[in-house]
Amino acid sequence: MRALLVAINAKYSHTNLALRYLKNMIINQNVEVELREFTINQNTNYILAEIYKTQADTICFSCYIWNIDLVLTLCKTLKKIRPDIVIVLGGPEVSYEIENMMSNNDFIDIVLAGEAEKSYQLLMDALETDSDYSEIQGISYRAKGSVHQNPIFKSVFPMSELPFPYKEGLPEKDRIIYYEASRGCPFNCQYCLSSTDVGVRYLPLERIKKELLIFINAGVRQVKFIDRTFNADKNIALEIMKFLVNNNNNLTNFHFEITADIMDDEMLSYLKNIPKGLFQFEIGVQSTNEKTLQEIDRIMTFAKISSVVSTILGYNNIHLHLDLIVGLPHEDFFSFRKSFDDVFALRPNKLQIGFLKMLKGSKLRKESEKYGYIFNENAPYEIIQNKDINFRDLISIKGIEEMVEIYWNSRQFNSVIKAILHNFYSSQFNFFNDLYVFWEKSGYHHKLHSKNKLFEIIYEFYLEMSFDKKHVFLELLKYDYLKSTKTSSLPAFMNRIEEKSFKNKCHEYLQTKENVTLYLPAFTNLSAKQIVKKVHFEQFNYDVHKINEFPAMLLKGEKSKIVILFDYNVAKREVANSKNFILIGFENKKEV
Repeated sequence: MRALLVAINAKYSHTNLALRYLKNMIINQNVEVELREFTINQNTNYILAEIYKTQADTICFSCYIWNIDLVLTLCKTLKKIRPDIVIVLGGPEVSYEIENMMSNNDFIDIVLAGEAEKSYQLLMDALETDSDYSEIQGISYRAKGSVHQNPIFKSVFPMSELPFPYKEGLPEKDRIIYYEASRGCPFNCQYCLSSTDVGVRYLPLERIKKELLIFINAGVRQVKFIDRTFNADKNIALEIMKFLVNNNNNLTNFHFEITADIMDDEMLSYLKNIPKGLFQFEIGVQSTNEKTLQEIDRIMTFAKISSVVSTILGYNNIHLHLDLIVGLPHEDFFSFRKSFDDVFALRPNKLQIGFLKMLKGSKLRKESEKYGYIFNENAPYEIIQNKDINFRDLISIKGIEEMVEIYWNSRQFNSVIKAILHNFYSSQFNFFNDLYVFWEKSGYHHKLHSKNKLFEIIYEFYLEMSFDKKHVFLELLKYDYLKSTKTSSLPAFMNRIEEKSFKNKCHEYLQTKENVTLYLPAFTNLSAKQIVKKVHFEQFNYDVHKINEFPAMLLKGEKSKIVILFDYNVAKREVANSKNFILIGFENKKEV
């Protein structure tokens, strides 16, 4: 029998962990199994043709909110072409409201609910031997025109019995490796499917270390732990972190979802000396409204979160993402503004604003009428409004989210955004709101824009608001542009100081071996002609580096002519976290 496992990911860089487990569960059975991965951005007919060419006897799709519509479209067509094929669906999107799903889509033969490793193994064995599968726990199937739904396994599948999902090799190096050291979540947030889990269980610690070493030795780009709360058990989390530090290859980055308010001094103390760029933390704050948090059963103390986040950001060695959710109960426009200001004031490396999805199986979806939720009936079930927030306000916050994504999360405009916020706004939310109002009024929301245009737009906004010291701001904008762009040219609206002897001075500087050894050690074996192609010198009329550190200096407008050498010889992973430039006065050299 030929079995095909199909993943349709949101992006090319993503990979599917669940199907790798399923594949390795049946690898030793008398079944020829193949895993194919696609993305939602690929042509539907291309995916259909690739699936058809495998001539599989059974196909299992991994179903999520981002791909379910495409999966159903493919399945419907496949069943018309190959009526004999057995179509199996699994994943969180089909683990709830199963009877309704199967009744409305008669081309679905079998659905796997919940953790499906054991169910899939038994099902493939039954199909291969043409045996009865009607008693297999965790599956739903058709018989005599009706949908039969079996209960899921009463006892959870032991983590120690899970196969290593990458037994047959790793994906391409530019793709993310997903890994789980644990399943389950200790919390009970009512918007999340993890609230249906009971307890947290772990892989054996020595096995975790052994498997992580495979990724490290292979030099993969990023390993993303999908554990719902990585630090649920502090001792296990610390042991894993210490192992990763001790085996750091200076290439692989590890991403964890953590809960900040359960971090103690021991863990914080350890994190202080983590090598820069090794870890990324994602912390779900969601809201700072106490009534909202109580309603969704999310137990947290924002004061503790704030303290922990400030401490970690102060270390300047861990990239930190904070999350907010728009549309939770009791969170109106003004309450969300406060949550936004509370969280943004911490200055996370990235602020992710998500809009509530009414996930099948979640308590909030079951009680949606209580809160007056109106939501899209098609995946991803995003809310349209509720008792507390209307559609108009959601549209406004969508615009703010876009501005945050472009002008903060991109890390390309840090200096100018910090300067605007420090000097002209008491509310960060109000700034991003004003920026979006200007963006929409100017018609910029109708199309995508180049990087150069985005820099021009923020300058136009500054002028529109009649903020003072526009010449200083433009210099600061030029500084941000050159920090994030390997180029010797500038957009037309940016001022370049023209000085005839400047180019010659730059070459003379690079011809001096002492300068190269001190500031550009990676280029010591290159000629000045070669080095100048990898770096950029720029003159400024104001000390923009100091203004970046002390934004209040923007309004002082004190002229101080400086030269900055931008060194672009920095690993891509580290650019967002490290200084990729040094400040040099030709007579007074000073490293930054």
